[in-house]
Amino acid sequence: MAEPYRILFVCMGNICRSPIAEAVTRTMAQQQGLAAMLLLDSAGTHGHYHAGEAPDVRARRIAARRGYDLSRLRARSVIDADFDRFDRILAMDEANLFALQRQSSEENRSKLGFFLDYAPGLGINEVPDPYYGADSGFERVLDLCELAASGLLADFVRRRGLR
Repeated sequence: MAEPYRILFVCMGNICRSPIAEAVTRTMAQQQGLAAMLLLDSAGTHGHYHAGEAPDVRARRIAARRGYDLSRLRARSVIDADFDRFDRILAMDEANLFALQRQSSEENRSKLGFFLDYAPGLGINEVPDPYYGADSGFERVLDLCELAASGLLADFVRRRGLR
């Protein structure tokens, strides 16, 4: 069996957007029989602020309503080894993509992109940070992550010639 394709989802603190993206993508991959072919993780460009913490309680609650389990995830920072370990590193917004570009070597920059690149019909590239807002912001993040995860997995299947 081929090595799993490794994808890292990145936001600022790794307690809202990136763990939601990881959980949504993992669940969809399991439902499509792709889980064994993927290694998924999430991290934050400023993850040291929340290192070791569970995702935001609002993220866990709202994700659980849609069948996504964030309970086992814990925040961590992006580390230099991530740029070699992962095949694709997907930022939730421009500020985090810029931080990743600064931290990565030139040879690893081609691995970087926006998660919403996989939902091109939206016409936006940023998943908005819901941290300082209402529950509706977390619902919006889930909506966007579901669309992008669907596109990401379709792209993976197409590139691997699986269907």
